[in-house]
Amino acid sequence: MKGKLASSLTPSTVLLLTVPPLLWAGNAIVGRLVREAVPPMTLNLLRWTIALLVLLPLGRAALRPGSGVLANWRRYALLGLLGIGMYNSLQYLALQSSTPINVTLVASGMPVWMMLVGRLFFGVPVRGRQVGGAVLSIAGVLVVLCRGDVHQLLALRIVAGDLYMILATIAWSFYSWMLLQPKDVPALRGDWAGFLLAQVGYGLLWSGLFAGAEWSLGAHAIAWSPAVAAALLFVAVGPAVLAFALWGAGIRRAGPGIGAFFVNLTPLFTALLSSAFLGELPHAYHALAFALIVGGIVWSSR
Repeated sequence: MKGKLASSLTPSTVLLLTVPPLLWAGNAIVGRLVREAVPPMTLNLLRWTIALLVLLPLGRAALRPGSGVLANWRRYALLGLLGIGMYNSLQYLALQSSTPINVTLVASGMPVWMMLVGRLFFGVPVRGRQVGGAVLSIAGVLVVLCRGDVHQLLALRIVAGDLYMILATIAWSFYSWMLLQPKDVPALRGDWAGFLLAQVGYGLLWSGLFAGAEWSLGAHAIAWSPAVAAALLFVAVGPAVLAFALWGAGIRRAGPGIGAFFVNLTPLFTALLSSAFLGELPHAYHALAFALIVGGIVWSSR
């Protein structure tokens, strides 16, 4: 995109871009907890099926004749593939073979991928402040991942799950830049529920295709329980519907380049939520990591 991006962050924009990483941190924890009960592709399919049911009464404009959802099927099919079909499917798949710390480390490269995709495919120049902000932000993520001990970072090993997460991060970068392209159907412009419903509708086709391939390869049956049902409801309403709506609004205000730095709040929130579930208090390195990540956000957005 060659248009002018936001040069400053308002409190409302900060809130829009901060809540999704918090919800996505919860999604990572829940995804890890149910990994043995629900296969990864099936989990993503069930998640977005529930999200579709939630969105149907809110996004009725997408179902009306002349909404453009069918006429612009290529755009919505691509958004559905990148944001709905691929990103979380690959994340859930990554958590099957990789540790949460490795997955989070790979995802911390989001600002770099966001800059590369923006420059190579959308003609957005990379500024020096963005590079400096990326360094600060990733440094903050590394502090969280190694828990203030560099030896833990050096002990990390790359496995197949980490490669899946790289693909997921690249897919999310393309998805975020596409949200800014001036191709939204006029009937759905400003209608977050209708716009998201259109994406989910097409995304479910991709998710169903991936889940079908998973079942054909002999995936285990779902181990249903009240906890699994509650987990599905949470990942559908919070990290899916609410987070995607807020993220889209925040990206339109600040741009994907700035939004990428907020994604790096996810591992910090994940560490804090994990500490809460384990009954542990936050440590000093959490405060240092928060300062570095926020410093990267402020520096890059100036």
